[in-house]
Amino acid sequence: MSNLAELNRHLFAALDRLDVENMTPEQIEAEVSRAGAIVDVADRITENAKVQLQAAKLFAEHGDKILPTLPMIGREPRKAGEG
Repeated sequence: MSNLAELNRHLFAALDRLDVENMTPEQIEAEVSRAGAIVDVADRITENAKVQLQAAKLFAEHGDKILPTLPMIGREPRKAGEG
């Protein structure tokens, strides 16, 4: 999943799968478990997006002077082994 729109599609697909009426109890249980896992991951993704948005807002409000506190803004992430 590369963006929040795709995440949204996955969430609605999980909801659609839960709405199938002719599932066995075992299929329902498996689908509920799968949907729960999808929701758990979705929660982490949306929390990460919120943190990124907060950082962007801080940068928009305070400009370059906030960069020492938010070193990843405006720069490429360091690659493994770079110091």
